[in-house]
Amino acid sequence: MENTVKLRNTAGIYLLNNNKILLLYRKGSKVVNNTWIASAGGHFEEWELNDAKACALREMQEELSVTEEMLSDISLRYITLRRTNGEIRQNYYFFANLKDEYLTGLVSDEGDLKWFELSEISELPMPYSAKYMIEHYLTTGRKNDKVYVGVADGNGVMFTDLAEY
Repeated sequence: MENTVKLRNTAGIYLLNNNKILLLYRKGSKVVNNTWIASAGGHFEEWELNDAKACALREMQEELSVTEEMLSDISLRYITLRRTNGEIRQNYYFFANLKDEYLTGLVSDEGDLKWFELSEISELPMPYSAKYMIEHYLTTGRKNDKVYVGVADGNGVMFTDLAEY
């Protein structure tokens, strides 16, 4: 068995406002297509490899024209690992509140944006790791400010909090 694998590092950001979350129905992507994903996100540029937040903020500005000043409470909440198709996919998921004055007029050339009530999203089609991450966020993660790590094993994603010690 070949142990050489490629790495795919991505960062995504989920924008919230009260009990709503902005999701993107992604169209035309080679990797993630015709499914609901984070509000914005994508692959790391070389200079971002040690700064996942910089990647998420750059992608958000490129895809939504939203800047960090338009947000409050941005935080890294989840890191997931999955091995598939000869790749190790490492995803960094951020959550932030979009300030009220910026809620309207958002568009993306990556697909269709839609605000959902948090209670509506558990049944939406999503990428494998994101689906489990959102389920965990709805039941556990949104009740605290911990950072969680999840490892996919083919039967789901196992999460544990990433404690600092």
